[in-house]
Amino acid sequence: MVMSPVRAGTPLLEICVDDADGVAAVVAAGGDRIELCGALGLGGLTPSAALVAHAVASGVPVHAMVRPRDGDFRYDAADVALATDEIRRLAKMGVAGVVVGAMADDKRLDLDILARWRDAAAGIAIVLHRAIDLVADPVTAVEQAAALGYDHVLTSGGAATAQEGADVIARMVTAARGRLSIIAGSGVSADNVATLIARTGVDAVHASASVREDWGDSRVLAMGFAAGPRHRTSVDRIAAIRRGIGEG
Repeated sequence: MVMSPVRAGTPLLEICVDDADGVAAVVAAGGDRIELCGALGLGGLTPSAALVAHAVASGVPVHAMVRPRDGDFRYDAADVALATDEIRRLAKMGVAGVVVGAMADDKRLDLDILARWRDAAAGIAIVLHRAIDLVADPVTAVEQAAALGYDHVLTSGGAATAQEGADVIARMVTAARGRLSIIAGSGVSADNVATLIARTGVDAVHASASVREDWGDSRVLAMGFAAGPRHRTSVDRIAAIRRGIGEG
């Protein structure tokens, strides 16, 4: 089991980003870890090799998303093979961990695929992402992830936001029994982070800490070049969440 370093006694702050500006914002604001993605507007896909190299060079620990396509998490053999290759390549590039998730047709984790990915990630941390929020019983899924040797679980407790799912997240923390880290994510902000930590007992939180910006040209959306407004990682919002954690 490979656990990422944390600040003693203080919940870790992970920021998800999908561009070089986001990496710079995390560095400037002192974020503890980067979850590096491509296309956060689609929930996060595998980032490009150049972006991975740039983020790793920042010196902030990087957990890279491994998600070969958008949509659900039921993968065919080609998807699984591609993701497995991505995991091995990312490990060689120096990431601290990878972020994955796979489901079966019966609203359960696909344990066979997840075990294969754990093996491929030998030597680095592996995170089960919010695919767990789509399973019928996320608390039982924590037990399964721990048995597979996963290091972290990112979750909103099966709800739209971590605040709404706080009671389930607390049960997931109890189920983890210290074998892995439960990371609370979705809708985490400076306004709710202290309360969320107190209610759940998590030792890490995950946020985008972003602000919305217009693209400045209506054709960007009309022509399908983006799915919505730009989300830019904010140094001020990261710092505010950090202060919120300290008040918890």
